[in-house]
Amino acid sequence: MKPLIHVIAAARPNFMKVAPLVRALRAEKWCETELVHTGQHYDAAMSDAFFRDLSIPKPDHHLEVGSGTHAEQTAGVMVAYEKVCLARRPDWIIVVGDVNSTAACALVGAKLCIPVAHLEAGLRSGDRTMPEEINRVVTDSIADLLWTPSPDGDENLAREGRAQCVERVGNIMIDTFEMLRDRIEAARSYEAHDLTREGYGVVTLHRPANVDDRDTLTALVDGLVSVAAETPLVFPIHPRTRKMLTTFGLLDRLEAAPGMILTEPLGYIDFMGLVTAARLVITDSGGVQEETTYLGIPCLTLRPNTERPVTITQGSNRLVAPSDLSSAAHAALATGRRTAPPPALWDGQTAARVVASLKRRIVGAAAGTEALTA
Repeated sequence: MKPLIHVIAAARPNFMKVAPLVRALRAEKWCETELVHTGQHYDAAMSDAFFRDLSIPKPDHHLEVGSGTHAEQTAGVMVAYEKVCLARRPDWIIVVGDVNSTAACALVGAKLCIPVAHLEAGLRSGDRTMPEEINRVVTDSIADLLWTPSPDGDENLAREGRAQCVERVGNIMIDTFEMLRDRIEAARSYEAHDLTREGYGVVTLHRPANVDDRDTLTALVDGLVSVAAETPLVFPIHPRTRKMLTTFGLLDRLEAAPGMILTEPLGYIDFMGLVTAARLVITDSGGVQEETTYLGIPCLTLRPNTERPVTITQGSNRLVAPSDLSSAAHAALATGRRTAPPPALWDGQTAARVVASLKRRIVGAAAGTEALTA
């Protein structure tokens, strides 16, 4: 019987990371791959659009966990996923990123003594107030195989005594982009808003630290309005952000601001169609920092820290406080795009390296066992 591999997906960032990996694994004849969707991302419109855009197959298991507190989500995923594993035990579990489902499924695997591999391991912001940071630390402490995207990940894990489990494979997000580059460029998403290449900026905003506090969100709206007066800004508004803008009475101001273009959340193709042709990106997202670094697009990250420091040291990303957004944006617009090469192994071949790494462990271990028993 072929070894069974579970690939876990939970939220939109996961979808982008598992798409090229599931495709690569299902092209292999030595293993069987099942996709497990925990349902942590429960907005059907946003979730289904990403599945369509990324050509992700229908999940083999849908846990339908939905919303809740961090504890409720984590516990719900553990209970539901344990049942899946007990019904048919996988040989390996692959978790990605840093959402609650990542830590939850890793815990299930560890407690059932099923090997766990963590893709995008070793990222650290140093900020334990971020739920994602807790998920990263927990997952990396119990996973059996740690696939890192960059040298800083290796160094973080070495400091934590996990160097023996590390294998650097590169950035899976770039695989997704390159897999869909032709469709992204053909989309020309900016034309739907009567914009021209490098004649606008893109905004994403959703982190609680930015949108749940009235004063912080007001400062961000002030900055965005100022930037939009210089260059148009396309702002696909996350449901959480729209809710808080409305609650604080700020949505009307954005809607009336010259140069501000507000949209509903976008699928991956349309969103990246905007990003690739943008002059500037303003975000508090993790993945967008990587994509803009790969493309050399100035990126202002509205956070005091980042778990992806390579996007600053080798990329086009800068950390910006809400109060400094306007001046930082004006400076970035004057500087323009960066032409330096992306970090090593950010080349669209990460999924192939992941598959090769897993095959060495599974097929190689099986061959060694057969030799010993022959």
